[in-house]
Order: sequence, then C-alpha cells, then structure tokens
Amino acid sequence: MTAEHERAEREQAVTDEVLSGLEGAADPRVREVLQSLVRHLHSFAREVRLSEREWETAIAFLTRAGHLTDDRRQEFILLSDVLGLSMLTVAINAPASPTATEATVFGPFFVKDAPEVPLGGDLGRGAAGTPCYVSGQVRAVDGSPLGDARLDVWGADEDGFYDVQYADARSAGRGRLRTAPDGAYRFWTVLPTPYPIPHDGPVGDLLTAAGRGPMRPAHLHFKVAAPGHRTLITHIFMAGDPYLGSDAVFGVKRSLVVEADHHTGGRAPDGSHRQGAWASMHFDLVLAPDDNT
Repeated sequence: MTAEHERAEREQAVTDEVLSGLEGAADPRVREVLQSLVRHLHSFAREVRLSEREWETAIAFLTRAGHLTDDRRQEFILLSDVLGLSMLTVAINAPASPTATEATVFGPFFVKDAPEVPLGGDLGRGAAGTPCYVSGQVRAVDGSPLGDARLDVWGADEDGFYDVQYADARSAGRGRLRTAPDGAYRFWTVLPTPYPIPHDGPVGDLLTAAGRGPMRPAHLHFKVAAPGHRTLITHIFMAGDPYLGSDAVFGVKRSLVVEADHHTGGRAPDGSHRQGAWASMHFDLVLAPDDNT
C-alpha cells in the first residue's frame, strides 16, 4: 500500500467516524443535513489540503464575525450574502409561479418592530436624502388585489447608512404599513443611493482578499405578507445605477429594476405641493400562493 493510499484511508476513516456518530439523530432531516454538511466540509478540506494555520485563520474569522454580531448588525448574514449562499437559498426556494415578483436577499438590517406608518405617510422621518414617493399595488398571481397586506419597507439614507448604524437609536427610513382594499400602497421615503456594505470587519477583509468591492446598487427593501400567500422578501433597484452589474451580494434581478422619475417642485401624486427636488417610483408586487395553506 502506497503512502498516498494510506493517507487517503486515514482521512476517510475520520469522515466515516463522524458520519456514524450522527446516525443517532432522531430527526431524519437533521441527520440528512448534518451528514451532508460533514461530507462536503471534509471533502473541501481534503481538496484544498487545508493547513492547520489556515484552519486557525478560519476559526479566528468566524470568532470575529460572532463578536461583531448583535441586534443591530448581523455579520453572518453578510457573510452568507457575499458568498452567494443567500441568493442560492432564495433560488432553491423560489415559488413555481412565474408571474410572482422575484425575491432577493433579506439583508442584515431588518428590524422586527418597525414603526407603523399610515397609508401615504412618511417613513423617511428625517432621513437625509431626496424625498421620494413610492406607490404600487399588491396582488395575487391571478391579478386579484390583496387588501390589508402588510409591507415592511427599509432603506439607507443618502450617506449610505441605515438608521440602525447610527449611535443615537434613531428610526428613520423604515416603517410598516397596510395596503388599501384595492391592494394599493403608497408612502414617502428618501431616494435610494448606492452604498458599501459594512466592510470594517471580517467580511470586508474577505472581499479585499477576493479582489471584490463592497458596493451595493441603490435599492429599497420590501417584506410583503398576506394571508394565504408566501411572504415576499425583495428589493427594488434604481435603473442606471453603476453598480447593477457588480452587486457585492449578487442580489440584482432584472425584473426588480425600476425607473425613478425626477421632479422639481410642483404637485405630488398625493396632492401635496413640494418645494425643491423630489422623485417618484411605481412598482407592483405580486405574491405567490402559499402551498402549505
């Protein structure tokens, strides 16, 4: 037996022992996932001939990610995003309905208890940026309107920061609202601008090592829920943005790119008179049926 063959047997014995140790998992799905994870993880280590120093570097990387993660920043979601795992998971779980609005990454800055905003209200609440009126309709794939659907909306200000990234506990550029009986939604916020994802931590170091940039194209986040329908996590992106083709988290879908109309003063769609520059966008949201209901 050659030394190479002996080494391969020794390494496989480790994998086999771990897989055997997982056979006792009571939940078949837990057993399937953990055993598959072990097989692929061990295969990766053998393929790249992982050194002990590289293993220690990886542990230190994950430890730094854990220390940075709290209720205001989720470094592990960011890591999943920049590795494309988030978008792959979205693709795997995409509904079969071809007319439903496409989903994209959740992102690390969702806040569970966002303030309630009345239909047509201002969820910008002092966020820096050009005022922007956003409207559309939420409907089912058969075209029927979805009244009383719940929308969570959040976005960054013109400086590229979300409210949770500021130290003063502000709540700006985000809110929760309900659609009208005809499925219509409308609100004021600030016009999205491109911004870098947080790159002062381990995920930023990974991007630098990979020769990639941290920029995301301008976008607004939407989470849309209605009874009997799959909850939709998506963005709307701004047409003409220079980063549409190089999104740091691979989240851009062509169907989600929206043209913003720019205005100088005048009457807004809600009848209000605006001074100075403002913008408007229209985007309809189509929810797939929930197959589990």
